[in-house]
Amino acid sequence: MNEQRKMMIDSVRELAQAEFKPNGLRYMDGSFPWENIRKLADLGVLGMTVPEEYGGLGLPVLDTALILEEIAKTCYVTAMAVLGEAGVQTRVIAKYAPQAIKRRVLPKVVSGDCILAVCMTEPHAGTDVANYKTNVVVKNDRLILNGTKTLISRAHEAGMFVIFSRIDGRPGREGIGCVLLEPETPGFQVTGTYHTMGGENLHEVQFNDCELPLENLVIREDGFRQLLTAFNTQRCLNPSISLGLAEGAFDEAVRYVKQRGLFGKPVSDFQGIRWKFADMFRAIEAGRGLLYRACESADPFPDPFLAAVAKITCNEMAISVTSEALQVHGGYGFTDEYLVSRLYRGARYGTLGGGVSETLKDLIGRKILADGDGPEGILALTQ
Repeated sequence: MNEQRKMMIDSVRELAQAEFKPNGLRYMDGSFPWENIRKLADLGVLGMTVPEEYGGLGLPVLDTALILEEIAKTCYVTAMAVLGEAGVQTRVIAKYAPQAIKRRVLPKVVSGDCILAVCMTEPHAGTDVANYKTNVVVKNDRLILNGTKTLISRAHEAGMFVIFSRIDGRPGREGIGCVLLEPETPGFQVTGTYHTMGGENLHEVQFNDCELPLENLVIREDGFRQLLTAFNTQRCLNPSISLGLAEGAFDEAVRYVKQRGLFGKPVSDFQGIRWKFADMFRAIEAGRGLLYRACESADPFPDPFLAAVAKITCNEMAISVTSEALQVHGGYGFTDEYLVSRLYRGARYGTLGGGVSETLKDLIGRKILADGDGPEGILALTQ
């Protein structure tokens, strides 16, 4: 870890531990963590994936993952809010949007004045992108957008929506493209809200003959491939939050068992408790190694095979570790007031977002059976 990277991580850790951790409970009702976002903007964190020419830091994938990991140790809701500024929606704009859009939106992302929302899932189609029904008609110099998206984060806070949609009704994956929409566009409305067990709200949004300028057409052809390319980064950032949640729960559990007494001695003196911590530590470190390796493969996007392996491992590890950390807290761990409870609930999201585990396991299995029978065997799969 070079000095610049260490300074950034240390700054984020100090802020998160001092201010995000003690105030995390206030965001469990679906409130957006504006206070935390503004403080992170002051540090430059919101611009970590924005190219330098637009005022950002242009950090590598690993640096971004390390920062999200630190935030997630203290507040799942804030980590997810930052993921929205560092994830696929920012990368799509930075790589594919017209210059006019980049110059208008990206500096506002850096400053925290423009929250981004990505719209992918539809009521009938999540992973099944080829069956999207949302459609954009290109009509002279205008775009006409119709459809419904669901389970959308930050719908009431977003200053720009990044929408993956069918273009001119073209069928299948080849017909998928991407458009941008401002929330004040006539015909756009938020039609539903779902409160999640992690604390944040998700929403349903509708587009009814929304008329957009042609420059808001970001991807017209080959959108599915470009979406997946950008999404490989998401498959490293999502598990970085899982890793942080597990580490935060682990740290809380260590402190708790050293302070809590039982039968006249600290809980930490019991062999069964020590074994729990040994298992939790091994699982965290195994996930960390896989995740950092996947992040370092980015050029500019991570290797899809390594990213899938890291994501599943960290997602499932976080569920297990946060559960064990809650267990050693006893009944206190089940209460909202204890951080470990909130970290446990946040961990359950990991396997659902950024590509569900079942889809990624299929991707991994197909890669193994296609390329794993050469003279190098398993080594050929990870080079």
